[in-house]
Amino acid sequence: MDGSTNSLDDVSAEGSTEFPDRLSLMEVRLQAQEDEITLLKSSLADALRKLRLHDQQIPLIKQQLIAVNPAAARVLNQSCYVDGFSKPCRLSSSSLDGFHHTSNSHISNTAENGEGGAKTISNHKPSTCDRCAQTEPWIPNHETVPLALTRAVQSLSLEDALPESIPFADETPIKLRREEEDADEVERGKDQTWSSIVEDTIQPTTVRTLQKQQSKGSEDSQGSCPQTPTSSSPAPPKEPTSNPHGGPLSPIREGEKMLVRRNSEKSRDSQEKTKQRLSKKAASSTNLLTRSPSLESRAKDLISSTGSQGSRRGTQSQSIKMFIRGRPITMYIPSNILNYEELRMDLPSQKLDLDWVYGYRGRDCRANLYLLPSGEAVYFIACVVVLYHISNQTQRHYQKHTDCVRCLAIHPDKVRVASGQTAGVDKDGKPLQPFVHIWDSKTLVTLQQIGLGTFERGVGGLAFSSSDAGTLLCVIDDSNEHMLSVWDWNKNIKHLEVKSTNEAVLAVDFSPTDTNNIISCGKSHVYFWTMSAGTLTKKQGIFGKYKKPKFVLCFVFSLTGDVLTGDSEGNILTWGKSAADTKTLGKGAKETFQIMKQTRAHEGSVFAMCILQGGGILSGGGKDRKVIRWSADLAPERECEIPEKFGAVRTIADVDGEELLVGTTRNAILRGTFSDGFVAIVQGHVDEMWGLATHPTQNIFLTCGNDRQVCVWNAEDHKLDWCTTLEESGLCADFSPNGAVVSVGLSTGRWVVLDLQTKEVVSDLTDGNEQLSVMRYSPDGSFLAVGSHDNFIYIYNVTEGGRRYTRFGKCTGHSSFITHLDWSKDGKYIMSNSGDYEILYWDIASGCKLLRNRFESKDREWASYTCVLGFHVMGVWLEGSDGTDINALCRSHSESMVAVADDFCKVHLFQYPCPKPKAPSYKYEGHGSHVTNVRFTHNDSHLLSMGGKDTCILQWRVKGAGTGDHYKEHLASSSSVCSSSSSPVNGT
Repeated sequence: MDGSTNSLDDVSAEGSTEFPDRLSLMEVRLQAQEDEITLLKSSLADALRKLRLHDQQIPLIKQQLIAVNPAAARVLNQSCYVDGFSKPCRLSSSSLDGFHHTSNSHISNTAENGEGGAKTISNHKPSTCDRCAQTEPWIPNHETVPLALTRAVQSLSLEDALPESIPFADETPIKLRREEEDADEVERGKDQTWSSIVEDTIQPTTVRTLQKQQSKGSEDSQGSCPQTPTSSSPAPPKEPTSNPHGGPLSPIREGEKMLVRRNSEKSRDSQEKTKQRLSKKAASSTNLLTRSPSLESRAKDLISSTGSQGSRRGTQSQSIKMFIRGRPITMYIPSNILNYEELRMDLPSQKLDLDWVYGYRGRDCRANLYLLPSGEAVYFIACVVVLYHISNQTQRHYQKHTDCVRCLAIHPDKVRVASGQTAGVDKDGKPLQPFVHIWDSKTLVTLQQIGLGTFERGVGGLAFSSSDAGTLLCVIDDSNEHMLSVWDWNKNIKHLEVKSTNEAVLAVDFSPTDTNNIISCGKSHVYFWTMSAGTLTKKQGIFGKYKKPKFVLCFVFSLTGDVLTGDSEGNILTWGKSAADTKTLGKGAKETFQIMKQTRAHEGSVFAMCILQGGGILSGGGKDRKVIRWSADLAPERECEIPEKFGAVRTIADVDGEELLVGTTRNAILRGTFSDGFVAIVQGHVDEMWGLATHPTQNIFLTCGNDRQVCVWNAEDHKLDWCTTLEESGLCADFSPNGAVVSVGLSTGRWVVLDLQTKEVVSDLTDGNEQLSVMRYSPDGSFLAVGSHDNFIYIYNVTEGGRRYTRFGKCTGHSSFITHLDWSKDGKYIMSNSGDYEILYWDIASGCKLLRNRFESKDREWASYTCVLGFHVMGVWLEGSDGTDINALCRSHSESMVAVADDFCKVHLFQYPCPKPKAPSYKYEGHGSHVTNVRFTHNDSHLLSMGGKDTCILQWRVKGAGTGDHYKEHLASSSSVCSSSSSPVNGT
């Protein structure tokens, strides 16, 4: 027997091992540290970008100042004194923070003389920045100023150095972040995941404007600074209004220079506000690395426009912040949303119904394929039990399980079915309780649920009794002792329970002639159980002179009542009851079960056995992949070999004595006869899947995964059109807009382009040496974007109908691996997400340039929407989510709904857009593992979802038509927010 077969047996028999708690804790701690390092790297990169941006602006500003006013050179380069020490005051990125502070940042060094005039206080030491703005050198006094006052003094604007007739920097705004507001937002983000903060523009006010306004209101020494309207006109309003951010201003003339100082008299409220703002700013400086949003949201978060310092509630640059793992993510509100706070979140007008299930779980489960008298084959995959009508090629689904189904049993009436599931875990990692459902295969109505709270880990084996018309049900769970229990399932009463063995148990069944006899087998054992007086006693089968196999994999009862077992040595053993050997063992000796006959059946393991109506026997092999028909006395009659691509025989079901159904270890179900051979009627992947793409004009979709298979499916016929095997795992894919070719990204940085007609590789390229995570064609098909785990997006020119690719450029700027990306409708821009929850925008037409001002992209329309982070899909994130809870999402082509694949085996359907927290959705179950991807078909008639470890593809029918106008109507709505945050499972 080869190594692969032994490995498969070990996996099937022994199951997965548990890691020690200490090792698990260390792995969790290591993962947390890696996440923190990733965030710190991102924060440091963003801080460096901010410094670089500021440093690039400083030389231009200095040149303009010196060109229009030579005296500015002395202002910029003058030596300054801080607490008695000489220090040159230079313009740098660190000193720009004070250029656009409001008037409350200018601390007065003047005192009123009782008549509204002002004179300089000689014992007051001006701050460093104030001295930089003076035209004459300042000689320090020996008296000191309190440290708090020194820190409170802020700089004058650069506009003070310009003549009044010269506009500041050609009216080019300098956009800086408000540190004190960000500090508040970060503190709020530590306690809650969602934070809805509306940020508005700060309107910078020049000193000249303030002087003109102050001159008109100088009659009242307590008068406040008038508010300048938000306009390009420099004329102030005639009626002064109070400035909430600053005290009275008084002009002071020193020679030809006009300096502005705050009046020494101000209210206690203003003092308290100033102290609070200064403390917040100090705190925000220390939290630079922990705050660190992306470059665009920091460097150009606030858009300057002419207006007073009090006009801080403008609507030109409103944005929303959401927090993921404590990191703020800023997203700007589109212009067509007039009232974000009153935007209503509703359930989508569409719902989903499970239409088809692709795949079959044969790789690690036995006795999982049966044929009903209705002509339906019963099998399972993920959380769904499928009833597939072979002749009509239709499916029905039993969907009441909450986790993966592991075993099946058919009642003697051939109508009722028992199915058992694994325990699973909830979204918080807590184990759920397994159970068994007994249900009617005609109506799909659940008749009974048994064992909730009794079984551990999962249900490994089921069997109905035969001689008493199926009154009892035997269950073996997956606990360490593999508890065997017998139930009166109709009354939900457990008759008895006993420890079976610490070894793996692979099969169990009642004797067809005596309900009190039960047989179980597994790793190196065959047990014969006898039930009497409410107890179970077991006798172990004695192998005697025969070699004891590593696994006894299956057994059947012959028509004569003998037990026939198939084992890992390739033998069929016939067991019988022997009389007690009183001569050797004495008078107390009891009868034993021994091997009566050994028949060599297969090369490798005997994986499956089946009894035919006439008494014949079918056996299925592992290594040799043969199905052999035996006579009642185990003489071989006919045999047939299964094609290698389908794997070994897992289970056999008899159709009519001639036609057979065969389940294989590579998750396929074959139909055929010994004379005509076998063809696949059900196929699927055999390992974790990630890549999913839908055809732009046909009901065709492609899947790829770690099994290195690329499969093209027909969503109308529910069949596999064709399949090819690659050299590496496929992780992502996308069809070209013309539908002629499809590109597939692999795990090594390599990507291939396949022709759909010839199935041949027409292009083969490599970008980097890390796995690729996303492939996306531009809407017109002229570009292909390739997102990689090396943090880059590679852009290619596409010619010759998608068969020729030339490198156009590379998008550089992400500090973590690329996760998702989308093209704009005009094909000029890209929106991308990365592993550190960053949203960046790129101008591809201008040479793959990073758009540093994210505000400019708020109204851009996107040809597709698969990015999990973005304003229009903020509502899909649940409160408390981390960045990995959502694996994928997809907006419908009608732009009326968005489907979400989460990490908790669920598919969600939201209304699109859903930019508010706690958006309601329909939730659908069926997958038994994390859902890795979702896609709508070209006409939105179906949604496809793909599981990870469950290797299952679910095709959902979309009920209820939606129109593209729904998107615009929703944006214009301004009703109250829907309070419901979830909907019943399966949208009911």
